[in-house]
Amino acid sequence: MLDENAPDLYTLEDENGKTQTFEMLDVMEVDGEKYFALTPYYEKPEDMLEDAGEVVILKSVFEGDEELMVSFDENEEEYDRIGELFMKRIEEMFEYDDEDDEDGDGLYS
Repeated sequence: MLDENAPDLYTLEDENGKTQTFEMLDVMEVDGEKYFALTPYYEKPEDMLEDAGEVVILKSVFEGDEELMVSFDENEEEYDRIGELFMKRIEEMFEYDDEDDEDGDGLYS
């Protein structure tokens, strides 16, 4: 049985051959291009607490029939624009209506 709440994980390899596992936060299409927002994934919760909370943004490219996630941070204008769009969407995903929080503690019952 599939766990619908399980994180969407990807193991990626950087240009130096180092691999790291990331959790997919969001996917967005802008001007016909597909972008991914990922964050490092840690199996141990205590390791997650030590993380700086970075978000990695990658772009979709096709090599033959294979879709790859590639860095595009050398194009600073595009990277900044897409990063701002993702951060706004991610903030909106985690917002909630204060009226739903009856006792004001930030928790739902």
